[in-house]
Amino acid sequence: MAKLEKALHGRFDDVLQRIERGVLNGSLSASLEDASDFIEGSARVSVRVFERYSWLGNNRVSMNVTLFQAGDGPVHLSAITSGGSQAMFFKINTFGEEAFLDKLKELVL
Repeated sequence: MAKLEKALHGRFDDVLQRIERGVLNGSLSASLEDASDFIEGSARVSVRVFERYSWLGNNRVSMNVTLFQAGDGPVHLSAITSGGSQAMFFKINTFGEEAFLDKLKELVL
């Protein structure tokens, strides 16, 4: 499992769109598996679950991306990847997870 947490500046919708487009265009096998959005007063939350095939790990990895913004504050990002191991009891190969997260880092850093 790999994780990225960061406070971003910009419009919520612009950040979300940049992430969606960038992740989906960053890999031939990337897909948006599901999405969820909430608005309560001036707070917003968007959750996206992406998946792609990892050639190096010979398996599929997923990435959960959550964006949160309260009012005009920064857009908080939490992204967690999972599924990049072939072992039964412990992780021996997380290259695919880290590579998936690296793509997101390119988009937001």
